[in-house]
Amino acid sequence: MLEGILVEGLLYGILALGVFISFRVLDFADMTVEGAFPAGAAAGAAVATAFSATGAGGGLVSMAAALAGLLAGGLAGLATSAMHHRLKVPPLLAGIVTMTGFYSINLRILGGRPNLPLITTNPILSCARSWLGPGVGPDIAILAASFIACLAVAGLLDLFFHTEAGIAMGALGDNEASVVQAGVNPASLRTAGIVLANGLAGLSGALAAAYQGFADVNFGQGVVAAGLASVMLGELVLKSQYIGVQLLRVVIGSILFRGLMYAARSWGYLAGITPNDLRLLTALLIVGTIALSRVGRKKR
Repeated sequence: MLEGILVEGLLYGILALGVFISFRVLDFADMTVEGAFPAGAAAGAAVATAFSATGAGGGLVSMAAALAGLLAGGLAGLATSAMHHRLKVPPLLAGIVTMTGFYSINLRILGGRPNLPLITTNPILSCARSWLGPGVGPDIAILAASFIACLAVAGLLDLFFHTEAGIAMGALGDNEASVVQAGVNPASLRTAGIVLANGLAGLSGALAAAYQGFADVNFGQGVVAAGLASVMLGELVLKSQYIGVQLLRVVIGSILFRGLMYAARSWGYLAGITPNDLRLLTALLIVGTIALSRVGRKKR
C-alpha cells in the first residue's frame, strides 16, 4: 500500500512539476498536459516494445522510452506555443486544440489501438533490476527507480532555475516588461518553458505507463486537475520563496494527493463515496486548498 502511494506520488510528481512551471512560473493556463501526458505514455510504450523486441538491455530500453516520452510531450507543448505566439490564439484555447488533436496522434502512435500492454516489457522494472540485481523484490526496485527519476528531475530543475535563463523564466511570469528590458525575447523564453513543462508531462506519462503495465489513449483525463491539486497541497504544507523548496513541496503535494485518493478508494465507502466520485473529490480538494490558503494569507 505505502509503496504504491509513494511510487504514484513520485511518478506523477514529475507531471506536477510540469504543471507548476506552466501555471506558477510562466502564469500560462495550459491544458496541453492532458494531451502531452498520454502522448508520452504512448511514445514510451511504443519505443519500449520496439527496443525489447531487439533484445536490448533494461537500462537502454528504459532510457529510450523515457526520452521518447519527453520528446512527445515537448512536441505537444511546441504546438501549443506556436498557436499562441504565431496565430495569437489564447493559451487556454491553444491547449485545448492541441489536446484534441493529439488524441488522434496518440492513437496512431499506438498503432490504431486504444491501449498497448507493457506487462512483459516493463522498462522501469527491467532497469531497476539491472541496477539493484535480480534478487530485489519488484516493489522495492520500482520504488527505488521512481525515487531516483523524480529526484533527478527536481535536482536538474533546481539547477536550471539558478541559471540566467531560469531566473529570466521565473521573472517572465511575474513581470514580462522586466524581461523585455533585459533584452530577452519573451516569446522564445515562454516557448522554452511550455516545451519544458509538457516534456515533463510526457516523461511522467511514459514512466506511469511502465509502472501500470500499459499505455492508454485516455491516460490524460483529469491530469491537469490532479497536477494543480498536488501543487496547491504542497503550497499549503510548505511556505517558501526558495525555488528548491518550491520544487520539493510540489513532489510532497503529489504524494499527499495520491494518499488522499487511495484513502478515498479504500475507505470512502464508509461515507458513501464510490470510485465515480474521485473527480468530484479532486475538484473539492482544489477549492478547499484555495480557500485555506486565502484564510492563511488574511491571518498573516
